[in-house]
Amino acid sequence: MLLVIDSGNTNCVFAIHDGEAWRGEWRASTDSRRTADEYAVWLTQLMALRGLSPRDVTASVMANVVPASDYSLQRLCREYFGGAPVTVGHPGVHLGVPVRIDRPEQVGADRLVNALAAFERYGGPTAVVDFGTATTFDVIGGDGAYEGGVIAPGIHSSMEALYMAAAKLPRVAVEKPSRVIGKATVPAMQSGVFWGYIGLIEGIIVRIDGEYGKALTVVATGGLAPLFDAETRAIHHVDPDLTLRGLLRIYEVNTKHAGKGE
Repeated sequence: MLLVIDSGNTNCVFAIHDGEAWRGEWRASTDSRRTADEYAVWLTQLMALRGLSPRDVTASVMANVVPASDYSLQRLCREYFGGAPVTVGHPGVHLGVPVRIDRPEQVGADRLVNALAAFERYGGPTAVVDFGTATTFDVIGGDGAYEGGVIAPGIHSSMEALYMAAAKLPRVAVEKPSRVIGKATVPAMQSGVFWGYIGLIEGIIVRIDGEYGKALTVVATGGLAPLFDAETRAIHHVDPDLTLRGLLRIYEVNTKHAGKGE
């Protein structure tokens, strides 16, 4: 079995794939202070609830955008899950994604993984909207190449910034309000964020299509994707497992390369 790790700025997702299907998926808050042993205690207990053991895992693959977490996650894989992981961004790891931007080394590992997965399922040209710590828009060409994108403040980050900057504004949840015009502070804030992000999504996609010269297939991923998908026609598909599926594919690609001695 394969351990798949998607380590983002806010959450770290762990999943197990048995070669045919996903056997379990678990999420932890990202904390660079967490040790490999702490991860292991937490993860092995959750695996046991699904009838899984670390001994069942023979390999791992990882995308990590938090450098301070890298040592602990690498050690977790080496000591508890069958050896060093195939790590996106490390030398010798093949992505199968041509990168056509000015500074390829600056692209987040998760964005390249999403590009690979989106192209394999939906073809190209495609745009991936990922509702994470940042809201990112990534463009994948007709040949599968990563061609650049847009980075906007994440929804939760925006809400938190509003709460921190304005003394009388409370911390509120992200949800669709019943009206656009808020009749109190909380619904007014929710309206601003929710409909503001609908405007952001639609406006950026229109401009991407215009600059690219054709309409792109738009795929949304991340926890809040279904919430926004319900209120806009700009999103064509919601794919919550996009990053995990891309990591699985990267592992398969690199296993084949290793088998050929490349």
